Amino acid sequence: MEKLNYKIFFRDLIKTFRLKGFFRRFTPIVRERESFPFSKVSHGNRSNLQPYEGELKIWCTNDYLNMSHNQEVVDEMVSVINKVGTGSGGTRNISGTTPYHQILEQALSEFHGREAALVFNSAYLANQTTIWTLCKAFENVCVFSDSLNHASLIQGIKNSNSECKIFDHNDLKHLEDLLRNTDIERPKLIVFESLYSMDGTIVPVDKYVDLAKKYNALTYLDEVHAVGLYGEQGRGIADKLGVAKNVDIINGTLAKAFGQIGGYIVANNEIIDYVKSYAPGFIFTTSIMPSVAAASTKSLSLVKKSDDKRDFIMRQADYLRSKLKSKNISYINSDSHIVPVMAFESASAKMYSKILKENFGIYIQPIFYPTVPKGAARLRITITPKHSKKDIDELVSALDKVIKKNILQDEILSVSQNILAPTFKN
Repeated sequence: MEKLNYKIFFRDLIKTFRLKGFFRRFTPIVRERESFPFSKVSHGNRSNLQPYEGELKIWCTNDYLNMSHNQEVVDEMVSVINKVGTGSGGTRNISGTTPYHQILEQALSEFHGREAALVFNSAYLANQTTIWTLCKAFENVCVFSDSLNHASLIQGIKNSNSECKIFDHNDLKHLEDLLRNTDIERPKLIVFESLYSMDGTIVPVDKYVDLAKKYNALTYLDEVHAVGLYGEQGRGIADKLGVAKNVDIINGTLAKAFGQIGGYIVANNEIIDYVKSYAPGFIFTTSIMPSVAAASTKSLSLVKKSDDKRDFIMRQADYLRSKLKSKNISYINSDSHIVPVMAFESASAKMYSKILKENFGIYIQPIFYPTVPKGAARLRITITPKHSKKDIDELVSALDKVIKKNILQDEILSVSQNILAPTFKN
């Protein structure tokens, strides 16, 4: 029997993936605080990166409030680095808990009005490991998961091997039907998001809380795209709807509105203590840098006072939607700060992104399968306080030319293989 050639095995897998149009290429962006959203692209090899001569305007950042650029936040991080160095030195249990971590967790718990918080290295890790750990606490738990839940939520459920009943996206009737047909005495966990980032959907968190109470279920809410932008002082959509304290576990991130890196959960003391004691993704991971914790605390204090920025972003998002509508450009309508422009096919999304970058100096990363379903590819636009109405007008004008005037759909599909799927050699 011929031995398996592992290199060829993986090459063939990727070849198939490329030919389907789903392979991703990363664009190395040179961000500068003073010039954002204008940025540059790096070219060359890893040891000799050269900035692109022309400027690109970024329209797809998750740094929603530009807190990564804030001078106070930067100064706080630099100050702590100069005091304690860069790394934390260990896991939270082995020398990796510092006053900066403790202060951040206290600030997050107070921010959400909860008893305790726990900081992870990312929101993905927080979701995955917390859900797995929660499910392992129960015998015969049943998980109810929204069909459009983030990959981190899905992976946590899958890893637990728990029974999972998937309900149609934001369909409360379907969810209740599933809950009603499940033994009331059986442990239950409802997993959902407050704002679905690919569509910009905002969900009625209060209605989910009502169902959970009615059918004796725990609630796990992902607020990563909402924290900092909605609710009083940016506390999230659950807070905006007045039910934050009735959600059992809330997941948030430090990497979006707060402009840093890391994730967290907030809950009562008992749940936090349980996760802290049993979650492998927390116990066996080196903690975030003390400087990141300190910068996150500083950012949180500023975010709480950023009503003007929140209001500005929402007004600009509404203005963008009105301009897209006036040009008959297909987009997903919502009341959120996220505006997805539809391309439908992955090849189209890639082509639009390529032409916008090369011909108009506009950077919007294409989103396609498996991040979104097949046939639902898009350009997801996010606005920050540094995007003006003039910027939006220029963006819509470029989109109009690229999508409707310069390129026909069949032309995109016919040339996409040559442009986006390079030929493989055996």
